[in-house]
Amino acid sequence: MSAVAEQKRRTFWLRQMQRWHWISAAVCLTAMLLFSITGITLNHAGQIAAQPEVTTLNAKLPGPLLAQIARTADAEKAPLPAAIAEWVETSIGVEAGARAAEWSDDEVYVSLPRPGGDAWLSIDRATGDVQYERTDRGWISYLNDLHKGRNTGPIWSLFIDVFAVACVLFAGTGLFLLQLNSGRRPSTWPIVAVGVVLPVVLLILFVH
Repeated sequence: MSAVAEQKRRTFWLRQMQRWHWISAAVCLTAMLLFSITGITLNHAGQIAAQPEVTTLNAKLPGPLLAQIARTADAEKAPLPAAIAEWVETSIGVEAGARAAEWSDDEVYVSLPRPGGDAWLSIDRATGDVQYERTDRGWISYLNDLHKGRNTGPIWSLFIDVFAVACVLFAGTGLFLLQLNSGRRPSTWPIVAVGVVLPVVLLILFVH
């Protein structure tokens, strides 16, 4: 291959890697900051005090709905009937119709976990008493749960996968750019080697 052709090939790949490097960096920017900050908060979770805030709401099913829930056949996992779910949302502002409920002889229990907290709804099948309790552990706990993908749903999980692919692309194109410019920067590969070896040494010596 002639020197001119080699230079053209090098220029082509340099431009491609630079383009994909900045595109992946732009895609990753906000999420990378979020995951970096929450990596620190998760690493020091035991040192960050949290004061959960608990909210409790009470209501009572009207007669027709109480009769409906009383005669509904028991099921290990089944959502609330549509009319009852609509009444719950209208009366106490809780969307519980999409979740599977746990049915027993005495009550219907709906678990409503969410990032940064927890919640549940209970309906007494004999009296119609409705109790809702929500626990909020604060915004740090919320962000930590986003980092872990805990109780965030399928869309956020898909976003994490896309973000991870973008990070791989960002790191891969960065490594390729290092290789292309390593001839002018003799310290490139020693620094890369430190980045590879240091975590391995820490794992061997300090993580048991």
